[in-house]
Amino acid sequence: MEQIIVFVKAPRPGAVKTRLAKTLGRGAACDAYRRLVETLLQRLRDLRCVQVRFTPADAEPEIRPWVRPGWVALPQDEGDLGVRMQSAFAAAFRNGAQRVVIIGSDCPEVTAEDVAAAWHALLTHDLVLGPATDGGYWLIGLCRPQPALFHQMPWSTDQVFGQTLRRAAEAGLRVHRLRQLEDVDTPVAWQRFLDRFP
Repeated sequence: MEQIIVFVKAPRPGAVKTRLAKTLGRGAACDAYRRLVETLLQRLRDLRCVQVRFTPADAEPEIRPWVRPGWVALPQDEGDLGVRMQSAFAAAFRNGAQRVVIIGSDCPEVTAEDVAAAWHALLTHDLVLGPATDGGYWLIGLCRPQPALFHQMPWSTDQVFGQTLRRAAEAGLRVHRLRQLEDVDTPVAWQRFLDRFP
């Protein structure tokens, strides 16, 4: 009935947190990414229907330590972020899920309560979004496939949230917004994370 999908990357220096790496260095940025993911997954530990979707496809051995008993680890499909998210949603609905939420691994503030709130909102809404301070979103939830929300989206820009809302309005979707949170992508945001999670 309910599914949460967490998108993660293999924790490899140079492949994660590239913006942080410009200041911290590749190794330290990779360590930062590990800590962010571990903090997030610890906050989601009580959820049962968790699917960890990883990239690249050969990363399963590196991801396995993050996968708790009862959780599932699967590779993401090939393609840009929109293709990968659309594919993950479609697979979840094919497998019988009715309310599906996807989050990334950049926002350690997400809680199990946030996910539950998204699932609850999907009982009466078509789309749930968690706005991020950088103009993107930290969560997207659907109760049926919506390919138009993912095709040719300007990913990794401050236009993503607004463009998603515009497309939702054009499709007549009922939208519910969650609280605004910050992705940890900059040295300032990283320091704020360290202050909050010492």
